[in-house]
Amino acid sequence: MAKLSVIIPTFNEEAFLEDALFSVAFADEIIVIDSFSTDATPEIAKKYATKFLQRKFDNFSNQKNCALKEATGDWVLFLDADERVTHSLEAEIKETIKNPKHGGYKINFPHFYMNRFLYHHSDDVLRLVKREGAEYSGSVHEKLICKGSIGKLKNKMLHFTYKGLENYISKKESYAWFQAQQQFDKGKKATWFHLFFKPSYRFFRSFILKGGFRDGVPGMTVAAVNAYGVFERYVKLMLLQKGMK
Repeated sequence: MAKLSVIIPTFNEEAFLEDALFSVAFADEIIVIDSFSTDATPEIAKKYATKFLQRKFDNFSNQKNCALKEATGDWVLFLDADERVTHSLEAEIKETIKNPKHGGYKINFPHFYMNRFLYHHSDDVLRLVKREGAEYSGSVHEKLICKGSIGKLKNKMLHFTYKGLENYISKKESYAWFQAQQQFDKGKKATWFHLFFKPSYRFFRSFILKGGFRDGVPGMTVAAVNAYGVFERYVKLMLLQKGMK
């Protein structure tokens, strides 16, 4: 019977990690790879995880690939500490890896914000893959690569990503530096066009094209902060072009 490994990267996730670990207790192996947390994350992880690893963080892909090398399951599910596998998703995962039709599967993630799930602000993300040949690439908004075709699971993953407006904006600020550095290393340059058009289009895409307006004020807030994150990315790229860190 096919075995499942779950990989959870962490850094100061004491408020969320235990529930995440409970939700994947059905897995054959749980690997937590930690970036030297300063809270109770390591103690919580050691209680429930099959393997607990610590590694100095350099980028998201390297962190997950390090844990992937330690996995022994036929299949791997990548999970963040603020995500939860529901009972219906658990049943579907078990059935899927028993009779797979693809080499990897995307899962839909409706985001939770302002006490509601934003079903019109959700993403289909490749998270369940055959271990052999799987790896991550890219330093931020990393991409998971797997062998074979890709399918999609019907059940959703619960995602409690937004821990308040201040935390959400802070996360966008942090990601913006990674993204700007990535583009700078590729020789890309920011222009005034990027500063005005790109954020505006991101808001339009999130709020109008993806139907975020149906999620009311929370949907509008998420669209606005996402647009701000794009604006920050190109501002920071301009700073890098001018030799500023």
